[in-house]
Amino acid sequence: MARDRMGRTSEAKPVRLFVALEIPDEARRAVAVAAQPWREAFPAARWVPAENWHVTLKFLGSTYPRLVEWVHEQVAMAAAGIETFETYLTGLGAFPSAGRARVLWAGLDDRLGQMAQVAQALDGALAKEFRSETRGLTPHLTIARADPPLRLPVGFAETPLEPVAFRIERITLFRSHLQRPAPWYEPLEVVPLGAGPLRGPAPAR
Repeated sequence: MARDRMGRTSEAKPVRLFVALEIPDEARRAVAVAAQPWREAFPAARWVPAENWHVTLKFLGSTYPRLVEWVHEQVAMAAAGIETFETYLTGLGAFPSAGRARVLWAGLDDRLGQMAQVAQALDGALAKEFRSETRGLTPHLTIARADPPLRLPVGFAETPLEPVAFRIERITLFRSHLQRPAPWYEPLEVVPLGAGPLRGPAPAR
């Protein structure tokens, strides 16, 4: 949760926020095709709905309502200094390892460090109220979670994945609503890179 220097405990209920990159439908379809054999092989894993796939740039977690407008402003400020860039799908992988996989993911190329630059800009802009990240960004879409962890075959990392390329032109501030069977991610604001916040509500997903 954001730091609360005033020590107040009587505020309205906190909301869960994060900032992410969204991917186009063509990329979602390619990942779905690559993941399908593994969905069949590991039906007990918790497979993330395709509409929830995104690249998390900054997880804010529980956020006091009084900070939400400030967060909007800081996200816009961070995005304003970053130019648009290209990326593409790279392959499937797992955290922490294929032999003990708790998270299955599809990776995105960031050889030039542009996604990492966006994440660092967000970290700096929000540092007054939110803890800085301690690990570098590994751009990925979480496609499944497993508990207990899975022991994946060697062929998992070699799964064919069409290297769909696309341009990253904006980032989105989301509110996470925890519910079953999967959370709902509500887009609060879409912010173009190299500009300022788009005016009006975020488009429906």
